[in-house]
Amino acid sequence: MSLTIKKPGRGRRVAAGSLIAVAALGLSACKGGTDAASRPSSAASATSSDTGQGSGAQASGGQSPGAKPQSSAPGGHRPPAAPSVTPKGTVPGATQSHSSTMAASDRCTAAAMSLRLGRADAGAGNIRYPLIFTNKGKKACTLRGFPGVSLINRDGSAVGKPATRAAGAGGVVRLQPGQSAHAVLHTVNEGVTDTPCWAKSQIVYVYPPGSKEPMTTGSDGLRVCGGRFDVTAVEPGALG
Repeated sequence: MSLTIKKPGRGRRVAAGSLIAVAALGLSACKGGTDAASRPSSAASATSSDTGQGSGAQASGGQSPGAKPQSSAPGGHRPPAAPSVTPKGTVPGATQSHSSTMAASDRCTAAAMSLRLGRADAGAGNIRYPLIFTNKGKKACTLRGFPGVSLINRDGSAVGKPATRAAGAGGVVRLQPGQSAHAVLHTVNEGVTDTPCWAKSQIVYVYPPGSKEPMTTGSDGLRVCGGRFDVTAVEPGALG
């Protein structure tokens, strides 16, 4: 007995081919959707990155976390040079001088000047001593206002109180190299008033106008009497 095998018709072959194509397209779509979901778009990445940077700058004040803050020290100024004698304890007003409005670069500094106490000028019950600043630098500089003045001993102990200010602040004094300016220290003779005299001093401790660096010079036994001790603003020239 013979068997007869029927070949599939053309219509069945076409239908099968169509099913295979549809299945392939479905697989491709699924794969593409999975890849798209796993990769953020470039626009989303950029937005996320920008947002992170903005938050970091705002939280840290413009500095990266852990960065050391910059120093706020004025103009990079070096610390004041130590004087040969430092007053012991607190000397009221000794560290203050008249604030100058001149540019710091033009001001005469303690390092660029020498200091000396001139001869005493006594008369009518008053004694005055010129305190002389001389520009020993290589360029012109300016002074204006009151120096801060105290009397001390060699061991640093204070004698009496710092000088008070007398008269007006005066004008700007410009010193060429080698030129001098002076302020005047004033007290009175013993016995002019009932206020007792201070002990004799050994050192005049001075802050030039506008300076935070001190200068010293010998006091030549200067003694304040009558409770009167004041200083004028600087003026041109040297006295005594």
